[in-house]
Amino acid sequence: MVVYTQEHVYRHPWDRVTAAAWRKFTDPASRTSLTHVADLHTLQRRVDTEAGRLHAARSITVRSPPLPFILRRLLPAAAASSSGAAICHCVETSVVDAPRRAMDVVVRNVSLRGIIEVEERSSFRPHPDRPDDWTQFRQETTIRCRPLAKLAAVAEKVETRCAERFLQNSAKGREVVERICRYLEAEAAGAAPSAV
Repeated sequence: MVVYTQEHVYRHPWDRVTAAAWRKFTDPASRTSLTHVADLHTLQRRVDTEAGRLHAARSITVRSPPLPFILRRLLPAAAASSSGAAICHCVETSVVDAPRRAMDVVVRNVSLRGIIEVEERSSFRPHPDRPDDWTQFRQETTIRCRPLAKLAAVAEKVETRCAERFLQNSAKGREVVERICRYLEAEAAGAAPSAV
């Protein structure tokens, strides 16, 4: 099993960063950066007006990088592609607590769990040093290659390779959120550029 944590400080206020995070997958300009995301659908959205919380669930379909041969042999035919990549379906659950200025997101794969389990937990909070100006982002990801668990060395290689790809995709996601934040900032100032 591989577990890693990333932290990032957005030099934008919490409300702007969380608005940008919601737009990350649906922004047309993001498609060139987030090429691993194939599809996105909102499954459920509910507002708890008494508590001031938004609860949402989204389905995210992603393409994996080419998988090692041994894992490709374990894939169901519908999940495999000729390139050696796999199609994986994930569910993202989010809670946005506006009064506390907290957003928590959990993403888990729901397909391919017999091969690999991935859980990504992210939080967005006002930065403790500059709570009105900056946002602290924290992400913890756990990756476990199930069928190879008894072959520790092989499992570790697969998990490490997956972690490397997740780290690359996380960096791309942060870049997209930063870009959307700059757009939202310009929009609020009345000088939004024509393209996000």
